[in-house]
Amino acid sequence: MRQRSRGRIVLAAVVATCAVGALPGQALAVGDPDPYVFDSHAKRVAGAPASTDAQELKAGSTYRSAIKPGGQLYYQVELDADSNAYVSAVAVPKLGPEAKVGYADGIKVTLQDREGDSCDYNDDAVFGSAQYPRPIAAYASRTIKKGSTSCRTAGPYYVLIERTTKATSAQEEWDLEIRFDTEPGLKAGSGGPTEAPSSWPSATPVPPSGKSGRAQGGTGFNDAAALKGGVWDDRIKPGQTLFYRVPVDWGQQLFATADLGSSPGNGYVGSALTVQLYNPVRAAVTSGDTAYDGKPKSAAPDPVAPVAYENRYSTSDAVNGARMAGDYYLAVTLSPEVANKFGEKEYGLTLRTSIKGTAGSPPAYAGAVPDFSAGGGDGTGNGTMKLVGVTGIGAGAVLVLGLGAWTVGARRRAGAPTAQQQARTQGRPQVQAQGSQPQGPSQASQSQQQYGPPSAW
Repeated sequence: MRQRSRGRIVLAAVVATCAVGALPGQALAVGDPDPYVFDSHAKRVAGAPASTDAQELKAGSTYRSAIKPGGQLYYQVELDADSNAYVSAVAVPKLGPEAKVGYADGIKVTLQDREGDSCDYNDDAVFGSAQYPRPIAAYASRTIKKGSTSCRTAGPYYVLIERTTKATSAQEEWDLEIRFDTEPGLKAGSGGPTEAPSSWPSATPVPPSGKSGRAQGGTGFNDAAALKGGVWDDRIKPGQTLFYRVPVDWGQQLFATADLGSSPGNGYVGSALTVQLYNPVRAAVTSGDTAYDGKPKSAAPDPVAPVAYENRYSTSDAVNGARMAGDYYLAVTLSPEVANKFGEKEYGLTLRTSIKGTAGSPPAYAGAVPDFSAGGGDGTGNGTMKLVGVTGIGAGAVLVLGLGAWTVGARRRAGAPTAQQQARTQGRPQVQAQGSQPQGPSQASQSQQQYGPPSAW
């Protein structure tokens, strides 16, 4: 993630402010955890209790819905006979002192044909031993495999989202963010492996050390802070979940750890810090957690295989999930119980990310190489440009706003900066993590891909 001059950071702040009005979390009371930031382009859709009333979801689109305890909701998608399909659902429970979830509470996503038969992969997500509310995600997929006849015909299919909630848990509705993506199959006769690798390097490398960069974790997939290999410092509140995204290319392997800083006090909190790794289509891959007793602690998701197309033929989540290049997401949550034992305050959080392996070429897709990267971000753990990306402002509008801001800035450079200008430039990351190096998915337009605005700005 590249550094930018102060002037470019001011410009990014101006554009982001014009686009969204305020950064996430500004309207919250001090000390409250930020809510999940939904996709600003997401369309509202109501799930139907019966398949005959299911509303259609379009490929490449994001939707907002809601589900009650014990709910079973149907949606419809249209599939061709050759593409892989992925449908994910992020469940967002209410936060607060009255919020309560159980071990087996969660959601399940199923993709069905018109006979009610499930396609090849259906996933559920539960809170497990970390029994506190936080965003969780599950997905279902249809993978085109040689010799498989399951869900291979073109036509309408159904997405079923189910919620499990104990009677002793909070009974409020959960918000849902639903995403539907497709991926082209491979060209006929393109060859390549048709089985998952039998072995891969699972030894965790020495975590990076040295000078830290500053990160500002997002509150969801949509405003996740962009990171590369290196050491990143952030702050986290009890009950808060912070999201980060790391671009991982074909042939590359991601390793990550989250370190929680020490704090005065006595006590013990089990599963205090959890780290969940998701792949570019929001499929949970691996996770890790740690207890907390006031001493420094570290949590890390289990190692995953180097990204390869043939990984999808594996039954192991650590292999199957690393099936495509793009942005991989880290969701880091600090238990609200930490506040009861060690105080309601921000805690130091250090992320250490390593990307091993040389970037390779994408497989021989029959269609355009899919872009599973979120884009945006300035390469220093800052998600400001991502906010611009999700507002729907066209390139021409952004350019006009940028030139206007640049002209105003040029006229004012002869005098002292105003308080507003100083506020815009304070707190913006300026340091690149030591030893970091550019990483990014090998898409068709990779040569044009960059973080932040064009250098001409």
